[in-house]
Amino acid sequence: MSKGDSLRVGVLGCGHWGHNYVRVFSNFPEVTLAGVAEPIPARLAVASRTAPGAFTTTDYRELLRGGRCDAVVISTHAATHHQLAREAIEAGLDVLVEKPLTLSEADAADLVQRSKQAGRLLMVAHTFLYNPSVWKLKQLLREGVLGDVYYLKARRTHLGMIREDVNAVWDLAPHDISMFIYLLDEEPTLVQAQARCMLRKGREDVAFINLQFPSGVIGNIVVSWADSNKERWLDIVGSRARASFDDLNTAEPIRIFYKGVAVPEPGDENFGEFKHLVRDGEIVSPKIAMQEPLKVLCEDFVASIRERRAPVSDGELGRKVVSVLERIDRTLGKATPP
Repeated sequence: MSKGDSLRVGVLGCGHWGHNYVRVFSNFPEVTLAGVAEPIPARLAVASRTAPGAFTTTDYRELLRGGRCDAVVISTHAATHHQLAREAIEAGLDVLVEKPLTLSEADAADLVQRSKQAGRLLMVAHTFLYNPSVWKLKQLLREGVLGDVYYLKARRTHLGMIREDVNAVWDLAPHDISMFIYLLDEEPTLVQAQARCMLRKGREDVAFINLQFPSGVIGNIVVSWADSNKERWLDIVGSRARASFDDLNTAEPIRIFYKGVAVPEPGDENFGEFKHLVRDGEIVSPKIAMQEPLKVLCEDFVASIRERRAPVSDGELGRKVVSVLERIDRTLGKATPP
């Protein structure tokens, strides 16, 4: 593809998220929506209304073969990701896969290796890594504003959108796991979890996950499909301050609390040998630019293809997330992915 040529992108799967990719890419400059593949005709009709004139088919192979596309987005059931991405890479296409990348680390590693050997781009749609609020958290850590990081905690709960292909862990936890790895620049060495099936047998609806990282930082994630209180937040607690990210608060998504507790230096105690010092301070809400994370993610996909560079959320990061998810399964006593 020459510089200035329109990048031809196809979308495999036009469900809830697939339709969003159709919307975004059909409005991108220097990008042509080359086609949409979806086995359900009614969904194809919706895609046609969103992107009039776009090629549609119920057979995804029509997008992978014949030179119709330069790249594809795979937004199908997670169990199909490995096969479809492998076929796309073998067809010489760059690939963006919805999370989770696959349902096993072995399959994820296979795709990473195949993409490297073929010289193709492999990207995973961890959308929160393209959220300006998460970038702000990364900046705070990089600049030492929070001090030494003690721990991270995240809650992702709601009622509804109960998936048929995976459980709540594989559906919701990839968001927070990917953010933890991105923010800390390290993978967890210890994984523990508890979960329960309440809404249907054999598919966990709620899970409590504990992670420990090489630096000593610990993390806690709560995910649930059965909680009437919808939450999407992440806290980072440090020695100097705490940063809170509430994705549902569009006015103040990030708040920095300059409050904390400190251990006095030897000889500084006024009373009580081990008396801790409580530090009070102001609460700051930095201005965050409002951008649609999915659009920013798609922009990185396009730019990475044109520049032949790794995206922020590359296949290797996707493999790391799947590795953690697989370890959660093992601690829950599950022999195979959900």
